[in-house]
Amino acid sequence: MIADVKKSAEQKMQKSLEALKVDLSKIRSGRAHTGLLDHVTVDYYGAPTPINQVANVNLIDPRTIGVIPWEKKMANAIEKAIRDSDLGLNPMSVGEVIRVPMPPLTEERRKELTKIVKQEAEHVRVAMRNIRRDANAQLKELLKSKEISEDDERRGQDEIQKLTDRYIVEIEKILQVKEAELMAI
Repeated sequence: MIADVKKSAEQKMQKSLEALKVDLSKIRSGRAHTGLLDHVTVDYYGAPTPINQVANVNLIDPRTIGVIPWEKKMANAIEKAIRDSDLGLNPMSVGEVIRVPMPPLTEERRKELTKIVKQEAEHVRVAMRNIRRDANAQLKELLKSKEISEDDERRGQDEIQKLTDRYIVEIEKILQVKEAELMAI
């Protein structure tokens, strides 16, 4: 029973960590990557559709993303969707290819992005603590219903705490890497 509680908590913590990695990958450093446009949607025959479902998205060079629409008439809609997104990008059509250059980051923008990254990490830390609290509550319920002993409950709480500490350290490592990436010129 304790193992089930611990396993459930670990799965939730792992999912939270993966969500942090996905969120941080969307925060732009100086380099281009195709995942940057994943959340941008285009009006495709009246339905909002992700860009990667109406065009090929690839890297032309380290600072430029190339978008090649599958239908030529979608080029203007894709360009408009990228321009209107909150990414601060300015796409240009060159023949059939839409080039999306990454502007260099200013020092001020780097500091703003670092604050955003820290906030994202803090949200995940809070989520980890909430998962720990829920797991400890489950252990207390098991103790209350006399399915486990007090020693087992205490041991289970210690294991949950060690698990939480391990994931918090993992969050810190991810945060440091992203901050270094953002502050590198």
